[in-house]
Formats: sequence, C-alpha cells, structure tokens
Amino acid sequence: METILGDVLTWSWFSEPHGYNFNSILLRDPRGNICVDPVEPNDQVLGELVRLGVSRILITNRNHVRAANKIRERTGARAYIHPDDAAYAKGQGAVLDGELREGEKIGTLEVIGVSGKSPGEVALLWPDRNALIVGDAVIGNPPGQLSLLRERVMDDPARLRRSVAQLLALDFDTILVGDGVSVIGGAKQRLRELVASFKPT
Repeated sequence: METILGDVLTWSWFSEPHGYNFNSILLRDPRGNICVDPVEPNDQVLGELVRLGVSRILITNRNHVRAANKIRERTGARAYIHPDDAAYAKGQGAVLDGELREGEKIGTLEVIGVSGKSPGEVALLWPDRNALIVGDAVIGNPPGQLSLLRERVMDDPARLRRSVAQLLALDFDTILVGDGVSVIGGAKQRLRELVASFKPT
C-alpha cells in the first residue's frame, strides 16, 4: 500500500484493457477505518488491512464491488452501496449490509449523488481534507486530467454530465479517483475544464 494525503492508504490493480489503474483507498478514522471501492489485495495488503482493521466498506457504484466480499469476510467490515445499485451488485454476488443515502454522513464523509453512469452512483465529499472521492463519475485519465468513461457504459450520459457539473458547487481541491490517477491539488480547475468540454444537450 502507498500513502497519500497524509495518512490515507491506497492500493491499485492495473487493468490491461483500460490501460490504467483501478484504485482502492483506506481512510483511517478513530471511529473505525473506512475502505472505498476495494480492488483485489495481494497477501501483504490483505494482512495490513486485517492488522489495521476495517469498519465499513463503501461501494460507489454497482461495478465497484470488486474485492469487497473478501475484505468484508477477513475484517468483519460492513458493506454499503446506494439502494438504486444494490440489486445489480447483489446479482454479481455482493454481500451488502446497508445503504448509502445522499446527504448522509459516514464518519467525516458526506454522500453525494452523481447518478448517470448508473442510477446509484455516489461520490464522497471529505471536507476535512478538502477532497472528493469518486468511483466512475469521472476518471483520472490521462494523468493530470479528468475525463468520462465511454458513453456506451453509461445508463444516461446526459444525466451524468449534469451530475458532474453539479460537483463544481462543492468545496474541494483534490479528487481521489477509483479509476486512473488521482488529482492532488488543483482538482476543481481540472473538473471545470472537463465540464466546459461538454456539448450542450
């Protein structure tokens, strides 16, 4: 695992078809550590997760269940996803314990709705670190920039573009991405540039 933003830990899995990393993060919190979108851990990472402890696993969308079941089983963590994506995730074998609701606070994180790629896509606003955590709403590719996934994998591209544009109303300077390379500092400007590239619908 690598350290980012001070005491935040991350580990990644490189996707050959996509040409970039799929990322997971572990937020250390005295009330219980929070893991977001966990990808498959190697034995060393899994051992570290067990040692540090994981209280909650937050899944930002139906396609980011990833290794949640394994980490849930080994750490006793509870797994959460937005109810609009829950049925699909369960159909993929996800074991879920609860729901993520827009506006809800989980530790120091606030759940933000960013539907469009899937109906239950969420982002996580982290005011303490001036950061936003996203799953598939935007990706960090190419490095240093933000972009959208291909439209053919989106349920509602126009809705996603509206959701992403609304993120500009939030206060953040860093975006931690589930796919690609996170933008540490200046992220709101990178997001503004992405939104400016959207064609009117």
